[in-house]
Amino acid sequence: MHDVHKRYGGVVALRGASLAADRGEVHALLGANGSGKSTLNKILTGVAAPDRAELRLDGQPLRIARPQDAHQHGIAAVYQELSLIPDLTVAANIALAFESTTAGFLRPKAIRARAQAVLQRFAGAFRGKLPVDVPVAHLSPGEQQIVEICKAVAREPRVLVLDEATASLHAAQVEVLFDVVRELRDAGTLVIFTSHRMGEIYAVCDRATVLRNGEVAGAVELADTSEQQLVELMVGQYAGAAEAAGEVVASHQPEEQPVVLAVEDLTSDRLHGVSLEVRAGEVLGLGGLAGQGQSELLSVIFGATRQRGGRLRLDGNDIRVRRPTHAVKHRIAFVPGNRGREGLLPVRPILENLTVASMRSRTIGIGLLSQRRETAAARTAVEQLRIKLGSVRDPVSTLSGGNQQKVVVGKWLLESPRVVLLDDPTKGIDVAAKDELYEVIARLTDDGVAVILNSSDDEELLGLSHRVLVFYEGRIVDELPREELSRDRLVAASLQVVDR
Repeated sequence: MHDVHKRYGGVVALRGASLAADRGEVHALLGANGSGKSTLNKILTGVAAPDRAELRLDGQPLRIARPQDAHQHGIAAVYQELSLIPDLTVAANIALAFESTTAGFLRPKAIRARAQAVLQRFAGAFRGKLPVDVPVAHLSPGEQQIVEICKAVAREPRVLVLDEATASLHAAQVEVLFDVVRELRDAGTLVIFTSHRMGEIYAVCDRATVLRNGEVAGAVELADTSEQQLVELMVGQYAGAAEAAGEVVASHQPEEQPVVLAVEDLTSDRLHGVSLEVRAGEVLGLGGLAGQGQSELLSVIFGATRQRGGRLRLDGNDIRVRRPTHAVKHRIAFVPGNRGREGLLPVRPILENLTVASMRSRTIGIGLLSQRRETAAARTAVEQLRIKLGSVRDPVSTLSGGNQQKVVVGKWLLESPRVVLLDDPTKGIDVAAKDELYEVIARLTDDGVAVILNSSDDEELLGLSHRVLVFYEGRIVDELPREELSRDRLVAASLQVVDR
């Protein structure tokens, strides 16, 4: 892959990135959050289309416009997100897209035999006998991930992409996978391997390509490269966080302010004993590689994900938050990472989207809404956030991405929140809209609101946060105070790398 460029709106994901790897090799593709490694993998597998790229396989020009093209060229991929059909059996899932047929009819015995053959290679990853005829929904998350891997291996690929494919596997399952990866390598398959676990990189990979800001920072032999050297390649010369973001913490120091929200030993399906405190006027950052429990924590606090243990305290008092309505009652606001699916009512007017979270406070009589008060509240939010629109009666889907995100934030400002949970709030919006949202966060902290921020942009996280808690596999593994915040410290803590 040579001179690969990819832009998503105003965000440049890849700027001339390259990847060269050999047959019979396990090649690591590494980089910090937002470096472009997943985008590069998706271009290779046809999930994303490059703006410009030169691809070659065995020296021949390669054109991949969709996943089917990748399959035809012997390229298979496994991602952290599963593509299984829960109600189908394991055998049926493994055989999807290349089922054995005769005159257009399925051959169940042949399908089952093919699935059993590949499952046998992963026998040690399952409890008891092979689950050939078991519906996928009945398996554990780790076993489902193994089935996803079997589905790719069954294609007998020339190139196998494993993009964070070990994230949900326990140690014994990882070892079984690595045994199969080594078999594939020895048989001449190229395996491109991405993982946040540095121990896995060194256990199974031969070489590594490191991306930084959408470009290649270096290609190294792992036998000659330390973990700390890899981190230095990922980070490079870091000049500091964005000036606009830095102004948020420069204006307010909350060390002596009272604790607003305390989380004690919180557990869920993805979280394991998380405890933290956030003070009035503080921006508490959640760091670490993507998918390590940061979003789950915010969702649990808001009552959108089930809490299995632990407790929450607001202003020193125990509170029970079992659903989002409980959180709203306690003036806990949540700005989700996916605004289209979780933050907006796309076909409804801007007015309704702005007032929906606080309309209870403006009811009159027996629960009736005053149209005049609703319109006045919406216009207040529009003025505060400088939302660019035609009319508050227009569908919210008519707004730009940045203005839609302002609506998601604005609906909570009308509720005068005590705690604001921000899950990647500036994802997919332009620089000007980001600066305006930073101003909103600054106003919130000046008013004594406690803010918990998860961001996939390390620069933003460092610039906005008074402290950063680093997550790794559902646990807090490090705390970086403001005076110790730097990108190399953050990346090293995220990867659990120690100086040596």
